[in-house]
Amino acid sequence: MAERFYIKELANGMTLLGQQMEHVASAAMSLLVPAGAAHDPDGAAGAAAVCAEWCFRGAGERDSRQLNRALDALGCQHSQSVLSEQVQFTAAQLGRNLGQVLGIYADILRRPRLADETFEPCRQLTIQDLQSLEDEPARKCSVILREKFYPYPLGRCIYGRAESLEALQPDAARAQVRRGLTPAGAILGVAGRIDWDQLCSVAEELFGDWSSGPAPPIDRRAADGGVTYIQKQSSQAHIALAHRSVTPGDSHYYAARVAESVLSGGMSSRLFTEVREKRGLAYHASTRYHTLKDCAGMFTYAGTPPEHAQETLEVTIRELRRLAEGVEEAELARSRTQLKSTLIMQGESTVARAGALVADWHHLRRLRSLQELADAIDGVTAGEVMEYLERYPARDFTALVIGPEPLDIERAGGTR
Repeated sequence: MAERFYIKELANGMTLLGQQMEHVASAAMSLLVPAGAAHDPDGAAGAAAVCAEWCFRGAGERDSRQLNRALDALGCQHSQSVLSEQVQFTAAQLGRNLGQVLGIYADILRRPRLADETFEPCRQLTIQDLQSLEDEPARKCSVILREKFYPYPLGRCIYGRAESLEALQPDAARAQVRRGLTPAGAILGVAGRIDWDQLCSVAEELFGDWSSGPAPPIDRRAADGGVTYIQKQSSQAHIALAHRSVTPGDSHYYAARVAESVLSGGMSSRLFTEVREKRGLAYHASTRYHTLKDCAGMFTYAGTPPEHAQETLEVTIRELRRLAEGVEEAELARSRTQLKSTLIMQGESTVARAGALVADWHHLRRLRSLQELADAIDGVTAGEVMEYLERYPARDFTALVIGPEPLDIERAGGTR
């Protein structure tokens, strides 16, 4: 059965997206607002993370406890995530409760209390999140590598810095909330058991008179790039590499995703086979695609004992580059099947579909059906993968090593 999509743009700049899924009883919403970490003022890095938490500490007529009780009473499973350019609010509940949940989120977005007495716990939670990176070197690698790879401040750590969090005051955080929580550029996607006409009516009532100017533009500067070494005495060395890739609107996007899957899609992938199975160098080695609106990359990670770190680096870079020598038809078929399987499983989740709606609109200004995605993946040929790899070769890496000793990136071929 063909997927049914709906689009409505409100006069204030907010976009409402819908997908009807009649085989489910639930409905999920995903809401993007332009208040992400890249919008944090210089000297106030981490403000977006603090504010995303602070908005849930009371809104409208409800204090923090009443707000949580109201969402729990509606069976709402909810979360918020700070991204580069947006904050994403996600909620899933029975379809019949969607309107009431949207009413609560209208308070959170438009009428957060932002009381002085609830600020400090939110700041402390963000400080703890930042500190927890020291206990999770693989996650720390990801955070720092994105900071170095993407143009500043697009890759900025969402938790900021210890000094910026310590200096952050309630008044400055409130001002940041007012600037970022705006309907201009906001995207609300809903998937599941929905009545579109009723949803539009509720959304107009809750958000139609919400008015505010667009978020200020982000002042970008060139990425730092290069090689970073962080000395840490540990039983593992952590190696992370990033190189350029295509954004979702590029004609080579699907070829890029197939190439990613050949490298890292399961236990038959090249990195798993060459780094882990044949040589026993690393328990985990993988490449993952990541994209922002205007730039994207392939991010590779391996964790290995320090005595194997240089060899792991060299083998990993060799495999990234060997891909351009050709892809076997069996690899191509396996990778296409894995990608489609992931899509189908995500297509059965209202939360995943709501998130896909807002992501598609943000990146492409249109919505893609699961059938369109499956057909595009099926259509990828080995020649197209080679064309993509010729345009975006695995070279000029942004590199990061966390471990007891630095590694020779140049010897491994990672700087050319």
